[in-house]
Amino acid sequence: MRHQSIGRTGSADADLGRSAPGMRRRLARLGAAVLAPVVAAVAAMIAIQPASAQENPYEKGPDPTVDSVAAQRGTFETAQVVVPSGNGFNGGVIYYPTDTSQGAFAAVAAVPGYTASWADEGAWMGPWLASFGFVVIGIDTNSPDDWDDARGRQLLAALDYLTQQSQVRDRVDPDRLGVIGHSMGGGGAIWAAEHRPSLKAAVPYAPASFSQDLSNVTVPTMIIGAMNDGTITPSDLDQLYASKPADTEGAYLQLSDGGHGFPTWGNSQVTRRTIPWLKTWLDNDTRYTQFLCDSLADWSGVASYTATCPFEPGGPGDPSDPPTDPTDPPSGDEVAIVGAASGRCLDVPTQANGTQPQLWDCSGGANQSWTHTDASELRIHGDKCLDAEGYGSTDGTNVIIWDCHGGDNQRWNVNADGTITSAMSGICLDADSRGTANGTPIILWSCNGGSNQRWNLE
Repeated sequence: MRHQSIGRTGSADADLGRSAPGMRRRLARLGAAVLAPVVAAVAAMIAIQPASAQENPYEKGPDPTVDSVAAQRGTFETAQVVVPSGNGFNGGVIYYPTDTSQGAFAAVAAVPGYTASWADEGAWMGPWLASFGFVVIGIDTNSPDDWDDARGRQLLAALDYLTQQSQVRDRVDPDRLGVIGHSMGGGGAIWAAEHRPSLKAAVPYAPASFSQDLSNVTVPTMIIGAMNDGTITPSDLDQLYASKPADTEGAYLQLSDGGHGFPTWGNSQVTRRTIPWLKTWLDNDTRYTQFLCDSLADWSGVASYTATCPFEPGGPGDPSDPPTDPTDPPSGDEVAIVGAASGRCLDVPTQANGTQPQLWDCSGGANQSWTHTDASELRIHGDKCLDAEGYGSTDGTNVIIWDCHGGDNQRWNVNADGTITSAMSGICLDADSRGTANGTPIILWSCNGGSNQRWNLE
């Protein structure tokens, strides 16, 4: 019977092959009618794929999994270079992917806690993060006792060095930068996020944020603490996170184990949350939001977690949008800045970054023509800004020119009493030692009413 059945099937096929042309045409039309909606559906599915899958130039590395995010190394080979002291911080190490085929990478600056060194506390994290496709600069502070605000200034100085002077600056995308810090360094990361809102991400670990809360922070910020931390306690962090504005993207996680030193060793409970946060906000990589929203994909080692889900890294100010260029043409008229005591002009002898302005006989030249912009910058030569060196805020801080970057150390208040004060520190632009001669350098000094601190814009 089976052979007969097969034979009948074969005979039917033969009959179909001998069918009239009209039958074949009707079957062809039927096949097309069935396939058309299938093809359309597939095309629609392709068309509605997230932009990150088709258009995101910052997406790097294979599709992530819970296991790959928790791994001790990513897929990128890495190298490192030592940074000498100077440039506003006490040196450090840069870790970077060696791959040059995938364009520039996002970058983070990281700083250790109070009295700690980068080698002792943070160096384990440098190559770990770099292997996932980030450039990392880990720094030591000018003094081991530096407070959170000083550490924040040094984080920003490190980012400026990384993007403008370092050996690997061509590997770094200056529009995709973040900050990381532990303890007093975590407070520094919050300070940096508050004072440079163009940053894309901040990750403070057990932050000792004594100089500020989160109320003025607009940068996406993930706070990580530990339930057994007796230094920066869970209740401290509860209060800190509660100060975050409702429209600032954020996450807050408490590890179920570990004390204040939880981020100072090769702790994958830290990196498996840090990496998705950085990937989401620095790389606009929506493949990583699955690990953070609407809940954690991996709850191992976590006691509590809250976040502003769903995350939308394609929003204003993220990598998918054209970045605001701090070198855009300024507003306002060009003026000379003339010392009331000397009658001489604020003069820039060269256009090089780091050049210190001085007093000099007024000449009307481009090197004495300043513009006070709507962003409170004092610009010269189009894209150079008057800058408090190294984010300095103390008497004697050198005033220099530097590429405009939107930082608070490049914002200045021109006051009705003739003073020009740093928006960051509130202290005055000062002709050093009450000098009036050509070549007198310009510094910052506490406002004292002296004529060497009064200026006329002409």
